[in-house]
Amino acid sequence: MHSKQGDKIRLQHIRDAILEIESYLFEVDFPTFIDNSMMRFACIKQLEIIGEASNHISEEVKSQFTTIEWAQIVGMRNVFVHEYFGLDSSIVWEIIKGDLPELKETVIEILNSIV
Repeated sequence: MHSKQGDKIRLQHIRDAILEIESYLFEVDFPTFIDNSMMRFACIKQLEIIGEASNHISEEVKSQFTTIEWAQIVGMRNVFVHEYFGLDSSIVWEIIKGDLPELKETVIEILNSIV
């Protein structure tokens, strides 16, 4: 599935996962996030989806959009899946609040460029 259509589907998965996280955290502050394990784990699951989809984006797209740290996103997914017992929720929060808005913007830009 390393075609333009495959990339488009994976990028849509990334966009949709970011939108899900945004909906979970609408008007939510950090203390509420920390206190709500269901919310934290739902966000982590969506981050895993972002990482898995990123792992299947074609090298062509990855080389065109180097501002996205694809390898780091995939590595993050591996940590979430395999090291879940040692996750620092403040790092998860920082990723969501600091990195996802820019990723969302770039993913939408890429989607708009794929015919």
